[in-house]
Amino acid sequence: MTTQPTSLVLDRLDELCANSLESAEKFKQQAINAVAAFTRGEDGRISSRLVEQNQYATHGLAWLVTYVETLKETLRWSHDLVSEGKSGELEQLILQAGFAEYLAQIKGGIPMTLGEIIRPADLGIEASAVEEFETDAVKTLIAEGYSPAVRMRIAELVAEGMDTGHFGDPCLDETYSMIRDQFRRFAEEEVLPYAHEWHLKDELIPRPVVDKMSELGVFGLTIPEEYDGLGLGKMSMCVVSEELSRGYIGVGSLGTRSEIAAELILAGGTESQKQKWLPKIATGEILPTAVFTEPNTGSDLASLRTRAVKDGDVYKITGNKTWITHAARADVMTLLARSNPNEPGYKGLSMFLAEKQHMTEDEDFPTEGMTGGEIEVLGYRGMKEYELGFDNFEVKAENLLGEEEGNGFKQLMQTFESARIQTAARALGVAQNAMELGLRYALDRIQFARPIIEFPRVSGKLAFMAVEIMMARQLTYASARAKDEGRRCDLEAGMAKLLGARVAWNAADNALQVHGGNGFALEYPISRVLCDARILNIFEGAGEIQAQVIARRLLEGAN
Repeated sequence: MTTQPTSLVLDRLDELCANSLESAEKFKQQAINAVAAFTRGEDGRISSRLVEQNQYATHGLAWLVTYVETLKETLRWSHDLVSEGKSGELEQLILQAGFAEYLAQIKGGIPMTLGEIIRPADLGIEASAVEEFETDAVKTLIAEGYSPAVRMRIAELVAEGMDTGHFGDPCLDETYSMIRDQFRRFAEEEVLPYAHEWHLKDELIPRPVVDKMSELGVFGLTIPEEYDGLGLGKMSMCVVSEELSRGYIGVGSLGTRSEIAAELILAGGTESQKQKWLPKIATGEILPTAVFTEPNTGSDLASLRTRAVKDGDVYKITGNKTWITHAARADVMTLLARSNPNEPGYKGLSMFLAEKQHMTEDEDFPTEGMTGGEIEVLGYRGMKEYELGFDNFEVKAENLLGEEEGNGFKQLMQTFESARIQTAARALGVAQNAMELGLRYALDRIQFARPIIEFPRVSGKLAFMAVEIMMARQLTYASARAKDEGRRCDLEAGMAKLLGARVAWNAADNALQVHGGNGFALEYPISRVLCDARILNIFEGAGEIQAQVIARRLLEGAN
C-alpha cells in the first residue's frame, strides 16, 4: 500500500494536544456545572431522584469526563515515550488520531452505546461554550489529525507489526515488559491454540492449564510475600490479565476470583484468617468463587435475601444465588448473606468464607445443603456459570470474615477498585485478540486481486482499533498506578472499565465485520471473541450502573 503524507501536524503535535486538552478540561468543568445545576434538590445538594430522572445527561457526563481523562493519560503516555526516546511514527499517529477523533466526538456526540449518542446540548451546555471549546488547536486536530491518509498509514504500520506483536509501545518498564513477555508466551503456547475448541465444546479450562497458571504465580500475584504470594501490584495484575485474556477471556478471568477473595481477606479478615486462607489461595491449593448476586436483585445488593442464621458454632445459609462463575470447581466461596434480618439495606449483610467440596466426576455439587445448575451462555464459557441453592448450608462461625457481623457490604466495596481495574485489563486483552484476528484475516483474504486491508473501510476499522486500544490501555494503567500508590481510584477504575468494555465490543464487532460471512461461522475464532466481548459491559457493574456511579462522584464534587 502507498499513502499520502501524514505528518501535517507532527511537527507541533505535542503543543496542539496540550492546548486541546486544556480546552477539553474547561469544557468538562462546564458540563459538570451544567448537569449539577439541574440535578440539585431544593436543599442545594445533589438529588438521587433527579440524577436518575436525568439519567441520559448524567450518564453522558460520565462518558464525557472519561474521554477527557483518556486524552490526559494518552498525552502523558506520549510524553513518557518521548522522554525515553521510544516515540516512533506509529505512537505519534496514535496520539494524533486519538485526540482528533475524541475531540470530534466531544463536540459532535459521544456514543455511550449503539443508538445512544450524548451531545453537548443533552448536558445543558450552551452553544457558546461549544464554540469556545473549538480553539484553533482543536479545529486543526479534528480537521487534519485523522484523515484517510492517517488511517491508512496507521493500518500499514500495524500490519508491519503483525508478526512481532508490535502495535505501538505501551511504555512499560523493564520489569513489566518481562512479565508481559512471559505471559504472552504462555498464552501463545498453552491457550490460543486450544481456546476455540474449549468454547465450542463448552468445556471447563483443563486442569493442567490451571495448574501451570498456579506455577506461574497468577493466583498469588498481588498477595504479600508473607502469605506465599508474589507481592506485586495492580500494574502487574493488569499486564498479566491482559495477556491471558488475549489468549482467552476465561483464562484471563481465572485469577479474578482469587484476586477478589484475597482482597477481601487482606482488607477485612483477621490475622488468623489471613494465615489460613491466603497461602492456599496464592499457591492455587484452593480455588475461590464469588457468590454475591441473587435472582431479581442484580446490582441492587441492598435487597439481598439469602439468610445466614447463627446456630452454635456454625451459620446456616438459606437462599438462592445466580451468575456464579466457576462454582463447581471452586473450593471456597466468598458468600454475601443477610445475617441480621432486622437491619435494612446494606447494614445487615455479612461476608463468609464458605468452604465447599470440589466437583467430582459424578456430581458438580456434592456438598450437603447446596445444589446447583449450569446456566448456558453465549460466551465466557471456560469456567461456566451456575445458579446455586442453599438450604441450611453450614459455614463455620470462625469463617465469618473479620469475625464481626454487618460488615459484608463495606468489605465488598473495598474490592471494587481492583475488580474494575482487572476487568478493564481483561477487556484490553479481548480487544487486542479481536484486532489481531481481524488484521490477520485482512492481510490474508484476497478479493478483487488484492488483500482486503487495502480497502479504506477495512484498514480504517483496524487503524482505530489500534488507536483506541492503546488509549484505553493508558487509562487502565493510570488507575492501576493510583491503586499501587495507595490513592483512592474508584473514579479512575470505573472510567477504565466503562471505556474498556466498549472498546472490546467495538473491536470484536468490527473484526467480525472484516471477516464478512466467515465471521458468522462458528469455526472462526472471531465468533467466540464477539460473544466473549459482550459480557464485559455487564459484569462487575453494568455500563449503566458504572456511569451512574461515576456521575454521582463527579456531581457530588460540584457541591
